[in-house]
Amino acid sequence: MKYRNDKYGNKLSVLGFGCMRFPSTLGKSNMKETEKLILTAVEKGINYFDTAYIYGDSEKVLGEILNKNNLREKIYIATKLPFTFRTKKEDFDKCLNMQLERLKTNYIDYYLIHMLTDYDMWLRLVDLGIEDWIKEKKKEGKIKQIGFSYHGSQYDFIKILDAYDWEFCQIQYNYMNENYQAGKIGLHKAHEKGLPVVIMEPLLGGKLATKLPKKAIAEFQRANDKISPVAWALKWLWNQKEVTLLLSGMNHMDQLIENTHLASESEINMLSEDELGTVNNVVKIFNEAYKIPCTECNYCMPCPHNVNIPAAFNSYNTCFAMGRIEGIKQYIMSVGIISDKDTRLINCKKCGLCEKKCPQNIEIIKKLSLSGKRLEHFIVRFIFWVTKTFVKKKKE
Repeated sequence: MKYRNDKYGNKLSVLGFGCMRFPSTLGKSNMKETEKLILTAVEKGINYFDTAYIYGDSEKVLGEILNKNNLREKIYIATKLPFTFRTKKEDFDKCLNMQLERLKTNYIDYYLIHMLTDYDMWLRLVDLGIEDWIKEKKKEGKIKQIGFSYHGSQYDFIKILDAYDWEFCQIQYNYMNENYQAGKIGLHKAHEKGLPVVIMEPLLGGKLATKLPKKAIAEFQRANDKISPVAWALKWLWNQKEVTLLLSGMNHMDQLIENTHLASESEINMLSEDELGTVNNVVKIFNEAYKIPCTECNYCMPCPHNVNIPAAFNSYNTCFAMGRIEGIKQYIMSVGIISDKDTRLINCKKCGLCEKKCPQNIEIIKKLSLSGKRLEHFIVRFIFWVTKTFVKKKKE
């Protein structure tokens, strides 16, 4: 494993373990499989584990595994304070205390204000007393370092950077998002201020790993058929000195093995000009194929009208990346055709609740309408009706 320093010289593994999606069974984290992954990750040198208050049972599961195997002092825990529904300073304490209990620890190494989207949001937190609260918690030893994760414009990112004496930050960044949200300019600005930068979505929700257009895969293979799409994406990030570490949600052992191997070979300036040119070519191909920048984070879910928004957007993008027939096939299988729940696009009531929760700031209602025009073909509706009728009769 390779390491890069935080603001105070602590060595952080260049590959961090993203704990948002542990292996699960029926919606509940599989403790046995998750424990294997975490123990292997530590054995391979990963020392940064990122979770959050709103990641289901993630904090609790991570805490139990670390406590059971006496790993707490061997690794760094990063978790996050959610801004939503915090209306007074006391709410911060309730949240942190619950996190400490879940994680079975008395301190958090890297604590983030979760999902800031603009400067005004930070000012609202200031009005609630967040600065004094952070000072108190650091004095008590409950928080070692304070940072924030970001999902807004580049302009507001830089204003937030300058508004407080931060110790690190977390941004979405990959070769497809070089100029998105904080972007490259924000990355460099944070680095200039001496802040470690943690990268989320290095594979754009898996799209840069398994959902690349065929032309993009061919472009990578033309340049080097021994390097996987995952390797290209991660190497592109580690190539930059401004990147401290990247997070990967590794819920399969083969992903963990591949990524830790790549991390062990990572270097700053490891890519040649020709290799960087290959990545730029893939960006152009990708932009032609993917129309909606959904990472399938599921923050927009659940929809009160049962629309499977991420599945619809994924199917819409597939129409352009792999052909309309493939996209429609994917849509049919992902919106409840063989289950009791109907999660099709036609159920959308345009209530707008999803748009308020989307960290990518996608115009979801508009994009759902576009998706419906391409995916809700009359044949699709007919297949859905026939299947539902057949299933209903069989139950009777």
